[in-house]
Amino acid sequence: MKQTRKNSAAKPNKPRIHRVAFMLNAEEQKAIMRYLARYKIQNKSRWYRETVLSHILKVMEEDYPTLFNENEMRR
Repeated sequence: MKQTRKNSAAKPNKPRIHRVAFMLNAEEQKAIMRYLARYKIQNKSRWYRETVLSHILKVMEEDYPTLFNENEMRR
């Protein structure tokens, strides 16, 4: 059974207008290119965006303030 690809497109009412640029050294670039080729990722921009945002959301979820501190919740 052939799997269908689920493409996420920019929402028409939320266009992406803010450009982000950063530099990589040669080793970092080779590592990323190897990863993209290995997992057959064709849309590099979407991959960067999803990777960064998923990390940010994960960290924000872990750092969310709670009523009790971690030691009190483990008792």
